[in-house]
Amino acid sequence: MTPREIEEFSALRATIRERGSLRVWLFVAGLAAWAAATIATAALAALPVATLLPLLLLAASFEAILHVHVGVERVGRYLQVFYQQAEGAADERDWERTIMAFGKLHHSGSDPLFSIFFALATALNFVPVITAEPVMLELTVVGGIHLLFLVRVFVGRRVASHQRAKDLELFQRIKQEGAR
Repeated sequence: MTPREIEEFSALRATIRERGSLRVWLFVAGLAAWAAATIATAALAALPVATLLPLLLLAASFEAILHVHVGVERVGRYLQVFYQQAEGAADERDWERTIMAFGKLHHSGSDPLFSIFFALATALNFVPVITAEPVMLELTVVGGIHLLFLVRVFVGRRVASHQRAKDLELFQRIKQEGAR
């Protein structure tokens, strides 16, 4: 590898490491902000619509985590295609292929998007709506918005679960087209 390639590889590996940690901290901070907003709205507002502010914090946290996760995965696939699969690439740089193969063979139940926690928080966020004895319109609108967020979480999880293979294919195609 050239000095520029070594520098790029090192920088991209650092990006993966830093964003992996950032994803966890975003989750913790987002959950803490949601909990504080939930307590505040429960104490200060009896209207079911008040639960939408904490839900907005949950949604923003999820979107940030999803964005970071997708970016990390994409960087990993770039490294896999343009560094590991390069002709004559040393075996010690074969970690991306190994991790991808491991993920296909062993589903550990890991959830990098924390989707189960977001679903539980959404359910808890809806409890004040029910206890406020809402009219049907409030229940329908606020419940529908909560349901839309749950759908978004599980759609995001599904898309992210297929991202590695799709990104790998796209980077391989880009590499092949660039080689012509």
